[in-house]
Amino acid sequence: MFDNNQLLRFTTAGSVDDGKSTLIGRLLYDSKSIFEDQLQAVESTSKRKGHNGVDLALFTDGLRDEREQGITIDVAYRYFTTPKRKFIIADTPGHIQYTRNMVTGASTANAAIILVDSRAGVIEQTRRHAFIASLLQIPHIIVCINKMDLVEFKQEAYNKVIEQFEEFSSKLLVRDIRFIPISALEGDNVVNRSEKMDWYKGAPLLDTLETMHISSDINKIDGRFPVQTVLRPQSEKHRDYRGYAGRIASGIFRVGDEILAMPSGFTSRIKSLDTIEGSLDEAYAPMSISMTLEDDIDVGRGDMIVRSNNKPEASQDLEMMMCWLHDNPAKPRGKYHIRHTSNEQTAMIKKVIYKFNINTFERDTDDKELRMNDICKVKLRTTKPLMIDSYRENRATGSVILIDSDTNETVAAGMIV
Repeated sequence: MFDNNQLLRFTTAGSVDDGKSTLIGRLLYDSKSIFEDQLQAVESTSKRKGHNGVDLALFTDGLRDEREQGITIDVAYRYFTTPKRKFIIADTPGHIQYTRNMVTGASTANAAIILVDSRAGVIEQTRRHAFIASLLQIPHIIVCINKMDLVEFKQEAYNKVIEQFEEFSSKLLVRDIRFIPISALEGDNVVNRSEKMDWYKGAPLLDTLETMHISSDINKIDGRFPVQTVLRPQSEKHRDYRGYAGRIASGIFRVGDEILAMPSGFTSRIKSLDTIEGSLDEAYAPMSISMTLEDDIDVGRGDMIVRSNNKPEASQDLEMMMCWLHDNPAKPRGKYHIRHTSNEQTAMIKKVIYKFNINTFERDTDDKELRMNDICKVKLRTTKPLMIDSYRENRATGSVILIDSDTNETVAAGMIV
C-alpha cells in the first residue's frame, strides 16, 4: 500500500556559491532529464557568457536578476523522473538574507541536501540550514561535500568536513544523516560513481535518492482529515450526495470507521471514500478524497474529521517555534491571520519566550523584537480553538503560517511544540 518508489521531494541548501544550482543541473543533465530546447537555450546562453561547455546552473536559475548576479534568489522548483522514482527539487538560496526562502522550500521536503565546500568546511550558513532542516523535521539529511576536485579528491578533506558537521549536528534531532563526496562540476558521485574517489564505498547521490525509504516517515497512526469544502452536486444522479472534500493529512480511513467531527463533537461512520478514479475501501495520507458519512451532521470548511478514539488537541493557546519571514519586524502583541490546515482565523502574538542563536545554540530571553530570519519560541492565542498536534508528531497538523491582514503577505511559519 505504501510504495517505496513514491514521489520524493527534496531541498538543496548550503552557503552561497557552494554549487547548489550546479548540482541540480548535473542531476538533470546526467539523468537525461533535460528537454532538447532547454539544452539548446542553455548551451547558447553559456556560450554568450563565455563559458567553456554548458553552465549547469542555468538549468535551475530561473530569475533574470539571479542569473546576472550568479546567485539563486527565489526558490526554484524542478521536476524530473528516473525509471525508479519521481522527484521534486527545491533549490533554495544560500545568502543569509534569503534564509526565509529555505523555510519555504524545505517545509514539505522528505530530504534535504546540504552542500559544503570541501575547502571552506562547515560555516555559519551550513549550521543555519542544518538547524532549519532539523526544526522542520526533515527526516533525512544528505551532506554533499562538494568541489572535491579542488582538493585533489583527498579523503582527508572529506573526513575533516564530516568531523566538523558531526560536532554540532549531534545537537540536532535528525535520525538519518549521510555524507557523500562529490564534484558537481565534473559529475563525480552525482549520478555516476567516481573513479577518482575509490576510497568512498557508498552510493552516488542519485542512487541514494532513488532508494531512500520514506514510507515509514508518514504518520499512519493519527487519522486527520481537514475539510476543505462540502460537495453538493446539483445533478439528477447525485442529488442526495453530500461529500466532505480535502486532503488526508495523516493516518488511514476505512469505510465503516467511526469518526468524530471537530470542533462540533458530532459522531458518525464513514459511508464512502470517493476519488476521481472511483470509490475506495480505504484511503490514506496524502490522498485527496471526498468522504461521505452515514449521518447528516454539521461539517464545513475548517473542521477536521478524526477517529473517535484518537483526537488532536483543541486549543486557542499555542506554543511554537517560529521563523520570521518578512522584512518588517513583528508588531508587539500584533494580530495576524493564522492559517492551519484548511482553517483560517485571527491570532495574536502574546509573548516571545526566547530567540534562538543557531551558531551558539543559546537562547536569548532579552531581545523580544522579531526580525527577518529570526528563529524564536512564541506563545499565540487564536480567536477560536484549532485542532492541533505537535509538529514532531504530525507536520501537517502541527504547522501554521501567519499572514499580515493588511498586505496579505506571509510573515511567519510556525511549528507547534
